[in-house]
Amino acid sequence: MNIAILLISILLLIKMQQKHVSFSKRVFTGLGLGIAIGVYMQLAFGAESEVVATTTEWYSIVGSGYVRLLMMIVIPLVMVSIIQSIINLEKSQELGRMSGWIIGILVTTAMVAALVGVGTSLAFDLNADEIEAGQAEQDRGAYLEERLGDVEQMSTPQRILEFIPTNPFQDMTGDRATSTIAVVIFSAFVGIAVLGVRRKKPEEAAIFTKGINAVYAVVMRIVTLVLRLTPFGILALMANTVAKTNVAGIMELGKFVVASYVALGIMFLIHLLIITFAGLNPLTFLKKVAPVLTFAFTSRSSAGAIPLNISAQKNSLGVDEGVANMSASFGATIGQNGCAGIYPAMLAVMIAPTIGIDPLSPGFIVQLMLIIGISSFGVAGVGGGATFAALIVLSSMNMPVALAGLLISVEPLIDMGRTALNVNGSMVSGTITSKIMKKLDYQTYNNRNAVEKDITL
Repeated sequence: MNIAILLISILLLIKMQQKHVSFSKRVFTGLGLGIAIGVYMQLAFGAESEVVATTTEWYSIVGSGYVRLLMMIVIPLVMVSIIQSIINLEKSQELGRMSGWIIGILVTTAMVAALVGVGTSLAFDLNADEIEAGQAEQDRGAYLEERLGDVEQMSTPQRILEFIPTNPFQDMTGDRATSTIAVVIFSAFVGIAVLGVRRKKPEEAAIFTKGINAVYAVVMRIVTLVLRLTPFGILALMANTVAKTNVAGIMELGKFVVASYVALGIMFLIHLLIITFAGLNPLTFLKKVAPVLTFAFTSRSSAGAIPLNISAQKNSLGVDEGVANMSASFGATIGQNGCAGIYPAMLAVMIAPTIGIDPLSPGFIVQLMLIIGISSFGVAGVGGGATFAALIVLSSMNMPVALAGLLISVEPLIDMGRTALNVNGSMVSGTITSKIMKKLDYQTYNNRNAVEKDITL
């Protein structure tokens, strides 16, 4: 019966597509249906029931299958897009300026997010001593303590070295947390090499460029085909998330959950203020990025959102193609405002009083912001990246890391909002960078209909 409900919902979304209902409306319909189905399964069977476990496995064929398809095209898309973007640059100097602005905005906003996390934790008077640990939480804390050994053995220079690829083919498999950045670096070298060849051997460069453009066209067509499935993927992902949510855990840690979403909401407003100060309409921005944020929220994968992120920046916001490719790729592993900014800062403030540190002291806050800015490089763009970021920050400040394990019951719920903020931050960096470099297409940005045609056709 539960599978039949999913199939009927999918048929409804197909009917909406056949009637040319807008992509955004289909995405939000899928979100609403997913929530309704998830609530029904919670109330009818309970989050821990065998029925829910079996049903969500079947639903995962649609939900997790969609995420896997997106992950499948991430590396080819990033690689070909970066190479093509550099080849099409008018001046090779633009690459350094573009990258500098994107990374600068991402890291700066991550540090601001850390400050927001500190303020929110203090306002809600969060304290690690208030959280009681059950067996699952204790096991998780012990696991993180073990994993801390691997993190502590790496200095900041060693973490930076992890970005540099030694085997680009291995990184194309997504084998490491920094694989996406490593592929970006390798692709940048290929693009710069083509620019050099163009000056000395223009015929060979022209052949390579023609081939890259052809591959890019095919990859973008694959992206379009996969993005058409977004409403169905969001439907199944949301149904699974709501059905398996631990309501008791949320009630017990409700104060932390509320504080987390207040911090995320404040940072979203700061993003919109940045857009406003840049002379752009923040409501237009919000409307056009909403489908991307909806996917990020339900999937909890910044890396998986890269194809939809790039498409929205180019086709909806009028961001330059090269900037869109760079910001979406960098934003998946650098300067994540939610996972690498707000979350570690909140944990640090909660732990500080328990080990005799005043979280209000300027020295503590400045040190925390700087460490978060540096450590925000290389956070994995999939679920669990926030835990890795917390391990780095807490260990760098000589704080116990077991607290991250105590939040296991509400981790998925908070991670949904964090991922949406991460992706929004990458799109803000792309939009602002494109405007600074005078490459923003204002006509596309302000055009209400410039949203979905590449996805729906």
